[in-house]
Amino acid sequence: MQLSEAKILIIDDDVDVLSAAKLLLKRHAKAVDIEKNPQKLPFLVTNGDYNLILLDMNFTRDVNSGREGFHWLDRILDINPAAKVIMITAYGDIEMAIRAIKSGAIDFVLKPWENDKLLETIAVALESGKDKPAVAQEEKSKEDPKKVKASGDTIVATSEIMRQLLGTSERVAGTDANVLILGENGTGKTQLAKHIHQHSKRADKPFVVVDLGALSESLFESELFGHVKGAFTDAKEDRAGRFEEAKGGTIFLDEIGNLTLALQAKLLTVIQERRVTRVGSNKPIALDVRLVCATNMNIEKMVAEKTFRQDLLYRINTIELDLPPLRERPEDISALADYYLKQYSKKYNRPVNDISSALIKKMQQYNWPGNIRELQHAVERAVILSQEKTLQPDDLFLKSSAGQPTTATGFDLEDMEKTMIVKAMKRFNGNITDAARELGLSRAALYRRMEKYGL
Repeated sequence: MQLSEAKILIIDDDVDVLSAAKLLLKRHAKAVDIEKNPQKLPFLVTNGDYNLILLDMNFTRDVNSGREGFHWLDRILDINPAAKVIMITAYGDIEMAIRAIKSGAIDFVLKPWENDKLLETIAVALESGKDKPAVAQEEKSKEDPKKVKASGDTIVATSEIMRQLLGTSERVAGTDANVLILGENGTGKTQLAKHIHQHSKRADKPFVVVDLGALSESLFESELFGHVKGAFTDAKEDRAGRFEEAKGGTIFLDEIGNLTLALQAKLLTVIQERRVTRVGSNKPIALDVRLVCATNMNIEKMVAEKTFRQDLLYRINTIELDLPPLRERPEDISALADYYLKQYSKKYNRPVNDISSALIKKMQQYNWPGNIRELQHAVERAVILSQEKTLQPDDLFLKSSAGQPTTATGFDLEDMEKTMIVKAMKRFNGNITDAARELGLSRAALYRRMEKYGL
């Protein structure tokens, strides 16, 4: 699609940024809408038919971590998985850029931006295709027994322990039993929940994800149960909650162990009565949803310590699935690394196409405290930064037993970063712009690192 034909939405809490962006883009795009309040995003995305969304990463609740931006990115993609979203922030670096793209954004820009660069980024985003999430089918999974498709994600499982778990989850999926998934951070709890949904009779209905750990107590009821116009100061229109959005499908409540006892009581009432009442209304709405929950906490210990309600636990864990950490299934590491290598070499158009046996051996000896998420990030970063076609041990940044970042050969991360900068500067004859692009950094970030290392 051409920029001149595009309808664009910009969400930012800074009115000056909104005004500047609209002033620039309205001369090039068909239509440009701006909005300061991200709470209006669900309504706008549902009804606005936008070709592209520019989304700020930091709003008033959360100054510079990008957490709110990722939350609203998830909401946008829940409503429209094919949406094209460009994240904007004043606090960007390669880590946040990678995470934004990993979470589903199509690109990432820093503010204050260069007008020509912003227009170029938007034009490229509009012209690029974006695959819609794949629907899991038994026939597709038979093509490669190591990979099970789950709504755009892939569960790579070659180990016996994972095969048994997936078999159990598929048998459970055929029922409407509530499921509780236990596991450490990064083990793939969300992917397993999607897998259950895609093997259920509700597979053609919505799969709605709610990160309870990211919800403040004041937003809990409005977010999950919805509200009516006038219920509170910013309630400008009626809005369905996440339970209603999941009608006929599955709602996945992640990090349920983070809820306070007061919020647990409210959730328990909804689960027991199978109905919700929007904030500001007295009219209950019947629910038809499958409930899947997850936590990385020791929920039984929390019950014993009276920080988690036992009656709520009984309601949510009709079936309990314990997702093993990556260190307990090293057989999966090679297949996972190969999967992410292919995914990111294609995504970033990099010539990297293989992993050395020495690196695979090192990866299998590593403890992976961050589990699959850490492996995914490590391979992604290696693909971006590697200068060779085959990944070697010194391409992969891991953590030492002391928790300090190192490469798989034990070299210090700072030494490796300094070496990479020196190589890039030599390769591009001191051209900062080209070297920064090769390293995946902004010019400012590269200048900071060069100053840090005295280059």
